[in-house]
Amino acid sequence: MASLSSQLSHYRPSQSTLQQWMLGLMLLSFHGVLLWGFDDPLQQALLLSHYGLFLIWQPIWQTKEKLSPQAIILFVAGGLLLTLFINWWLIAFWLSAMFGLLGGRIFSTTARASRMSYLLAATYLLSVLLLWVIPRLLDASADLVVAEFLMQYLLPILPLAILFLRVKQETHQHAPILDFFYTLLLFLLSVTLILSIFTIERSSEVDYANVVLQVVFGLAATLLIASWLWNPRAGFSGIGQLLSRYLLSVGLPFERWIKNIAELAERETSPKEFMQAAMTEVETLPWVAGGKWETAEDQGEFGIAAAYKADLDFHDFHLTLYSRWPLTPALTMHIKLLTQILGEFHEAKRREEALLQNTYMQAIYETGARLTHDMKNIVQSMSALCSAAEQTSDEDNERLVALIRRQLPLLNQRLALTLDKLGAPRNEKTRMLPLSAWWENMQQRYAETRVSFYADQDIEEVEIDSEVWDSVVDNLLQNAIAKAQHEPEISIHAQLAGTPLAYVEIYDSGTPMPQAIADSLFRKRIRSEGGLGIGLYQAGRQAQQAGYQLALTHNSHGNVRFRLARKE
Repeated sequence: MASLSSQLSHYRPSQSTLQQWMLGLMLLSFHGVLLWGFDDPLQQALLLSHYGLFLIWQPIWQTKEKLSPQAIILFVAGGLLLTLFINWWLIAFWLSAMFGLLGGRIFSTTARASRMSYLLAATYLLSVLLLWVIPRLLDASADLVVAEFLMQYLLPILPLAILFLRVKQETHQHAPILDFFYTLLLFLLSVTLILSIFTIERSSEVDYANVVLQVVFGLAATLLIASWLWNPRAGFSGIGQLLSRYLLSVGLPFERWIKNIAELAERETSPKEFMQAAMTEVETLPWVAGGKWETAEDQGEFGIAAAYKADLDFHDFHLTLYSRWPLTPALTMHIKLLTQILGEFHEAKRREEALLQNTYMQAIYETGARLTHDMKNIVQSMSALCSAAEQTSDEDNERLVALIRRQLPLLNQRLALTLDKLGAPRNEKTRMLPLSAWWENMQQRYAETRVSFYADQDIEEVEIDSEVWDSVVDNLLQNAIAKAQHEPEISIHAQLAGTPLAYVEIYDSGTPMPQAIADSLFRKRIRSEGGLGIGLYQAGRQAQQAGYQLALTHNSHGNVRFRLARKE
């Protein structure tokens, strides 16, 4: 006996078991009220005990939470309503409410035993409603004589089975969440069942059993059609999807709002202007009373401040929205989604502005690099003239003067054009010359160097952009001359050839350039010890923009050959 009492003292039922016991006792006490009535004080005491057991079992408020004064007043008012104004109509609606609560718990419970107990309880409540309560409302007890036998001997078995049904502890620690929509749906269905049976029975002389069958099968057919419309197989998207879209819109169709924001993003150019226009769209939402926003560049306010607010951050975009009503979890999730969309558009606008700035800076850099390259070629040409003047003897003064007279106007013209482009890079003008005239000027400019010039016969006489050809060929010849300082034995050649498309080739007999450099030539900056490393890159881009093509046609020992030609 001592060991048995010790085991009983250490036995503590789980929370799920206590919930099931409260459910069974609640239904048994309510069954006694239905059988014995509710007029005597003892019967009213039984009704109050049923109400107390319901409050212990109820799935709305957590039992561990402290009740607020409003909840206490609500519970007391419910008890007074049951005891002072009890009648069969009130019992019918009370049964409908309990049936809805039990149905909501069925869909949120994971344990099989708990779900079975809720199914038994729902079956009991629906049976009592159809066999006992509604006949009392219609004074049709004589039509269902068998109902009294079922009520006294068979239906009490269901609450007793709930008491003795073994229940396992739920895997989660918290109580199951009440499914509000299923609870509301089942409550409305039970109320519809009561009112439909009452209306048909009062307006016709049909037997009560036939009325119940008609209403039950009619509701079943309606639910079948509604379930098909909720998620049909083909064509129509379904009521479920329409309801989901409405719930997600929270007062404004989501697609229309996104379309408005996208149109703003296309119309507004700067992030500041876009955000100011987007806040006007946010203010149109029905649940928004006002707000304030802040980014790295700007800030602003709209509307008025209200009692409830939500603070949201995305990238460097901070948004505070005010609402006159409490923000539910669904509404908070919706606000976060809208904020993320605004933040993404704002970030895209910032990146677009940064890209335009980078493009502008790139244009400035390329213009400066090209003009620097032109200036370097002009300085090198002047250095060649100075070198020729220093090395010329007194007997060749006449030839030197003639060379300077020919070259100085050309150099002055090239320098003037370069300065003009530096002052107005967008107003560049081409300087077209016949190919033969350009070739003659090139030979005169490099007459005192080790460059050998050759020209094929019957070259097509065309006009070329002398500025581009001067810049590119000067760069190739100066590179070859600089190479000859390290390889004195090499020869440098410039050849004008080609029919029907004329081209010029610059080649030398020195060592080839490394393959890694040759693969990157004209496409990106290469390392250079004697210059900026961008000469050939700029020369290639300049030739391409002017409609010409610069290419490395050979890169072998004794034959390093570049070609400048018009594109075919």
